[in-house]
Amino acid sequence: MIYAITILVSYLIGAVPFGVFAGQFAGIDIRQHGSKNIGATNVVRTLGKKYGIAVFLADALKGLIAVRLAVWFAGADPFYRNSLGVLAALFVVIGHSFPVWLRFRGGKGVATSGGACLGLLPVPTLVSGLVWIVVFLAFRYVSVASIAAIASLPLTVWFLSDRGNSNYLMLGFSAFIAVLVTWRHRENIVRLIRGTEPRFDRK
Repeated sequence: MIYAITILVSYLIGAVPFGVFAGQFAGIDIRQHGSKNIGATNVVRTLGKKYGIAVFLADALKGLIAVRLAVWFAGADPFYRNSLGVLAALFVVIGHSFPVWLRFRGGKGVATSGGACLGLLPVPTLVSGLVWIVVFLAFRYVSVASIAAIASLPLTVWFLSDRGNSNYLMLGFSAFIAVLVTWRHRENIVRLIRGTEPRFDRK
């Protein structure tokens, strides 16, 4: 029963569309502007940095809250805590990416994945955050930075792992998240190949 509750609660937390709320507060439907995505990047481009940062933090907090709630309910057993935490992380990201009340058209999962991973894998997540910053400053593409950061996560988990069962669980989770987030960026990848992906130019 606790697994079913974790799945449901985490999905519902993830499905809260803060990007849509930000657009409504500003008097627009964010899904009809820019890339039509509800994530923080499109919010920044459409509504400005203030709204975008707020949406990014709110989306990241969804992931962190879902994971910490699951770990808290799991009790003291390390493997039970890890397994429930991973389940919560998976479904909070799925909820964000495929929210039922938006006809399963959600965000790309970068911020929510970051928050969830911070709750489970703080050191690898901080390394991935550093990768994001370096790649973004070098190329000025949010999509490239996001893909590079999420791809670095399972590699960092592997290098820091002691090869125990719990760490294999975390490795599998981080690899799945890397594949999911990269797949959610498939349109960005096409635009990068065509040379039409928008950049954040230096000002």
